[in-house]
Amino acid sequence: MQTTYCEIDLDKQTRDAFVYAIKNHYWYQMYIDDLPIWGIVGEADENGEDFYLWTYKKLEVGYNGNRIVDVNLTSEGKVKLVPNTKIQMSYSVKWKKSDVKFEDRFDKYLDPSFFQHRIHWFSIFNSFMMVIFLVGLVSMILMRTLRKDYARYSKEEEMDDMDRDLGDEYGWKQVHGDVFRPSSHPLIFSSLIGSGCQIFAVSFIVIIVAMLEDLYTERGSMLSTAIFVYAATSPVNGYFGGSLYARQGGRRWIKQMFIGAFLIPAMVCGTAFFINFIAIYYHASRAIPFGTMVAVCCICFFVILPLNLVGTILGRNLSGQPNFPCRVNAVPRPIPEKKWFMEPAVIVCLGGILPFGSIFIEMYFIFTSFWAYKIYYVYGFMMLVLVILCIVTVCVTIVCTYFLLNAEDYRWQWTSFLSAASTAIYVYMYSFYYYFFKTKMYGLFQTSFYFGYMAVFSTALGIMCGAIGYMGTSAFVRKIYTNVKID
Repeated sequence: MQTTYCEIDLDKQTRDAFVYAIKNHYWYQMYIDDLPIWGIVGEADENGEDFYLWTYKKLEVGYNGNRIVDVNLTSEGKVKLVPNTKIQMSYSVKWKKSDVKFEDRFDKYLDPSFFQHRIHWFSIFNSFMMVIFLVGLVSMILMRTLRKDYARYSKEEEMDDMDRDLGDEYGWKQVHGDVFRPSSHPLIFSSLIGSGCQIFAVSFIVIIVAMLEDLYTERGSMLSTAIFVYAATSPVNGYFGGSLYARQGGRRWIKQMFIGAFLIPAMVCGTAFFINFIAIYYHASRAIPFGTMVAVCCICFFVILPLNLVGTILGRNLSGQPNFPCRVNAVPRPIPEKKWFMEPAVIVCLGGILPFGSIFIEMYFIFTSFWAYKIYYVYGFMMLVLVILCIVTVCVTIVCTYFLLNAEDYRWQWTSFLSAASTAIYVYMYSFYYYFFKTKMYGLFQTSFYFGYMAVFSTALGIMCGAIGYMGTSAFVRKIYTNVKID
């Protein structure tokens, strides 16, 4: 039965809006029981002079038992757009039995030819080969180089003081008294490391859940799961951030706990609220309800903060005591001049190239699924890419740190973090390319929505990579200085 649900007064302004939508091939998206439906606004004639609006939506809904398993939309009722007329919009629903199982109802929306294309498989294989090459290269270079260093330092230990003074001393052993010196701005640094470890834990757990539960079958389930897992893993943030801050001699641990707890939520909520004001101004459906904002704030104050406090206390008591293999000198050693390409700023800029190279193909598929409304379902690929990204990031930062220490520059903490985090800069630069060449977005709302959330995604990715790079490098630095006999 055809039912009229609204009537449009087609004045000149409304007609111009419809004509613009038809010229630019606008389409709309609806949901019935979480099943997406797409339809086109209208069409133009062959000459492009007259424009027609589809006014009749014919819905065919398939059911199996008492569950909806299939929805199809047919647009009919083509009406010419003439100013100062009235157009009736109508729809009808036809129900039919279907043999599709409820758990298989999303199969027709998946796009195996796109997500499981040979390029996707090739990119994973290419990244995997990069990992094997990097791990082998790092192992070979560092172990051979370190073996020579250990042999040289052993000979130096056998020399008397006069020979040692006249000898050509250089290399990473010379900064043993400063390499475990607290980083500059330890409060911010430890908060970033704690937040990065939590983001990694959230990413790993959410991908595992998505692989097991097919979260794409329910709208908003991925976001709800991510929020729940983020709140539940708050002790991870407190543990790693609080213990690191304590080992570096920090005393304002309550302030560090607050900054660590609210660093990511403040960034995400601040960006979302800003975009939300623009969405409200444009009367967009993307506007976040006020009740949702209050709920998120309550989660931050009554769930994330207390759990972060528990993690901070555990971290300070269990692993907050400094147990460095070398004691720290009272007076910092002067940093000698070195080649321009050994400066920390250059190392930071170059450090993110290889990690980005290992994930940029996957970034294209993720961007396309999020911004082009394809359903992403190959979470096994995403897990492989996450593991590859971690290994490549650790290998690159270890090499960068070794070269930095060999140049007798002991400022490795921030350098290792930022060189790994610089991957986010390349991801954000790639998002500019994707926006201008792969999307047809325009206007203040779409531009702010895209670049705002891409900034949040890139920043979170950078903090995660930075924490992974620092943790791997910290283990490497501790290992090499533990194996050296220091006078």
